[in-house]
Amino acid sequence: DARVRGWFLLDSYLPTFFLTGAYLLCIWLGNKFMKDRPPFSLRAHLIVYNLGITLLSLYMLIELILATWEGGYNLQCQNLHSSGEADIRVAKVLWWYYFSKVIEFMDTIFFVLRKKSSQITFLHVYHHATMFNIWWCVLNWIPCGQSFFGPTLNSFIHVLMYSYYGLSVIPSMRKYLWWKKYLTQAQLLQFLLTIVHTLSAAVKPCGFPFGCLMFQSSYMATLVILFINFYIKTYRKAPSRTATKETPVTTEVKNGFHKDYFAAANGFLNDKKAQ
Repeated sequence: DARVRGWFLLDSYLPTFFLTGAYLLCIWLGNKFMKDRPPFSLRAHLIVYNLGITLLSLYMLIELILATWEGGYNLQCQNLHSSGEADIRVAKVLWWYYFSKVIEFMDTIFFVLRKKSSQITFLHVYHHATMFNIWWCVLNWIPCGQSFFGPTLNSFIHVLMYSYYGLSVIPSMRKYLWWKKYLTQAQLLQFLLTIVHTLSAAVKPCGFPFGCLMFQSSYMATLVILFINFYIKTYRKAPSRTATKETPVTTEVKNGFHKDYFAAANGFLNDKKAQ
């Protein structure tokens, strides 16, 4: 898209590719480095980090709502060129959404430094690595129009999610964080609504590229499947009598969540920590 030419990181795929490679390499080398070392606490770093992501997500949420409202965006289907300056405004916010995905690589790096390797699951790494690359493609070819919906929902979820993470780092606040299950349900609802919204433009088209709609729906479906698997393991499966007797009450929980939640958290989702 000619409107995004010259924007930071977009003109060439190589920076995105190498940053993703560096992310995967850091996981591998980091786990080796930390193997015989004590874990870092990083409480202050986590508070600042989670606060920063919360504020960035809040900015993206508000700006996307205002830009699409003022541009007269059609919720059911919106093409790429009919809203003029509003399309540029949306594209600028979506660039920050793309850039936030490289910032969120730190979710995993914090796991490595804190020796929480059990939480670095396939879903966690898959989601973080793919989102950054997918959104490079989105910004280059479909940087506005129908692309606004998923990031709007995801930004709202991230405001709730990262504020929860930040508060959970403070021991005195943990007793007030009773809403983790509802946050989990909201995350799954986000994925399903994004799929429905994407397919609505395929059923009643408005000129938005059909292939992009099919790809996004398929990708989101993989997150739904993986996330439902997490939800079942966390909330639906009753522990066996043997497990109840032999397993201590303290299961693998981080910030009040089962370890697999962080695999799905950052999603169209973290992520972890769908877009």
